[in-house]
Amino acid sequence: MSAPARVTPSVSETTSRVPRGTLYRGNEGMWSWVLHRITGVAIFFFLLVHILDTALIRVSPEAYDAVIGTYKNPVMALGEVALVGAIAYHAYNGLRIILVDMWSWATRHQRQLWWGVLGLWAVTMLGFVPRHLMLAFAPGGGH
Repeated sequence: MSAPARVTPSVSETTSRVPRGTLYRGNEGMWSWVLHRITGVAIFFFLLVHILDTALIRVSPEAYDAVIGTYKNPVMALGEVALVGAIAYHAYNGLRIILVDMWSWATRHQRQLWWGVLGLWAVTMLGFVPRHLMLAFAPGGGH
């Protein structure tokens, strides 16, 4: 009598033990990665717009003045808060990434370093936001 034929399991049988949904589970490493990418892309687009609107001065100083004039409003003041927040987070997290890449002790303390990044970011924003918004929304428009 011959041995029973070995049956290869179907794909659904082999993957049924794997949890469904996203591969990431929301740990600090994932969130630091996601925020770093989002802030990097946002900063890139800001710089692109900034270069384009600044280039207008060579084409038409009047057009440049008109574009810059549209930036002087409360909505843009809130956009500046978002920009400073993105730059601060991206810079602090970039330093954390450098530490993790260069020293093994930092790799073992990634979670604490990320919370440190968030702490530095919060302190930076607490120092910047009230003063900036006070000037931006002041009567007579400091902005």
